[in-house]
Amino acid sequence: MPAPSTAPNLMATIVSLCKRRGFIFQASEIYGGMGNTYDYGPLGVELKRRVKEAWWRANVTTRADVVGLDSAILQHPKTWETSGHVAGFTDPLVDCKTCKARFRADKLGEAQCPQKPSRTPLENKCELTAPRAFNLMFKTHVGASEDSASVAYLRPETAQGIFLNFKNVLEASRLKPPFGIAQIGKSFRNEITPGNFVFRMREFEQAEMEFFVPPAQNDEWYAYWRARRLQWYLDLGIRRDKLRVREHEKDELAHYSTATCDVEYEYPFGWGELEGIACRTDFDLKRHSEASGVRLEFFDPDTKEHYTPFVIEPAGGIDRMALTFLIDAYAEEMVENEPRVVLRLHPKIAPITVAVFPLVKKDGMPEKAHELEQELREAGFSTFYDEKAAIGRRYRRQDEVGTPWCVTIDGDTLKDGTVTVRARDSMKQDKVAARDLVAYVTQALRSWKQG
Repeated sequence: MPAPSTAPNLMATIVSLCKRRGFIFQASEIYGGMGNTYDYGPLGVELKRRVKEAWWRANVTTRADVVGLDSAILQHPKTWETSGHVAGFTDPLVDCKTCKARFRADKLGEAQCPQKPSRTPLENKCELTAPRAFNLMFKTHVGASEDSASVAYLRPETAQGIFLNFKNVLEASRLKPPFGIAQIGKSFRNEITPGNFVFRMREFEQAEMEFFVPPAQNDEWYAYWRARRLQWYLDLGIRRDKLRVREHEKDELAHYSTATCDVEYEYPFGWGELEGIACRTDFDLKRHSEASGVRLEFFDPDTKEHYTPFVIEPAGGIDRMALTFLIDAYAEEMVENEPRVVLRLHPKIAPITVAVFPLVKKDGMPEKAHELEQELREAGFSTFYDEKAAIGRRYRRQDEVGTPWCVTIDGDTLKDGTVTVRARDSMKQDKVAARDLVAYVTQALRSWKQG
């Protein structure tokens, strides 16, 4: 297992690394930025894409009982009225009459007073207004006019699009409960107090699944998805001692839920939700059925009965997952009396799989390096070519962005056709025949385990 980071302020270190190496940038930075909106750079977009692919593969393509969906961001306004988001998707807010700042009433113990950031509003004895409800949905208008009839909302979650399409998917796929519908897509929440980098944003990407089950199988499938979703993070290298599953207390549960738990990670700022697994019972399907007049039920041909399935919902934010993998993979260590920063990302989600270096920029080495890099690209690996600086410095650059393997083309390559493959985690170097390089990396990726 990687040693915990020795960085004194790990979050600040991660934010700096993300900007410097092209993972994540502040959105609209040349105009001074926009609060808690971010752009993913060349490495960040690859990391995020690979996290999505890993999630999709684990929950959709390797299963016969889950299918995919890509529903619209803009849904009929009655969707959100029926789901309860228009009336109940709110945060309690208070305003400070002195500093003019706005805070969540239920998070005053965690907030910072702008006048004295080292203190909370309670410690600073701010003059606060009475709490008032603030709806988190972004409102917009559809069509040429801007009146009450044209009001629409940017979706605050992807789940409702799945419920609206339950009947369509059921008929098209010919599945029967237990089965799931999954999707990954953008959601929008007008958070008043976002923070901690991409942990909480106004525009974010969600990965959600609604797993429809016969009511009698609710508890069984809840336990199944609870264990399976925790194991996914472990399989991708997250340290076990940094993860926990917290069951919600009765007073935390939504009125329709029989059970909900959070997979939590210990971030530099404390324990926080990484993913939630919720028993939503038949609440959503019944609500939309009643409001639309369309029966969202399943007919069991064996029992000749119609019933409304219960739903188990694993749901997490892709941005938060990516941030968690970065934090957990980050390590600082001394190697031969020199500091080394390394991201021990699982090779399946590392932005670059293989870096290719010619030892020197002559003697045909660059040409051979480009040839091998092209072979690796055509084999499906993400590659990076670098011929600048000393070889040790090039290794360190790739360690810092999490590249699992570096391939060096040297004098031996031109003599006997071998290359040097250096592993990020062990720093061990192997001599490999150039013709076997693709097979070597393929096997190394399949057999990789956290050290």
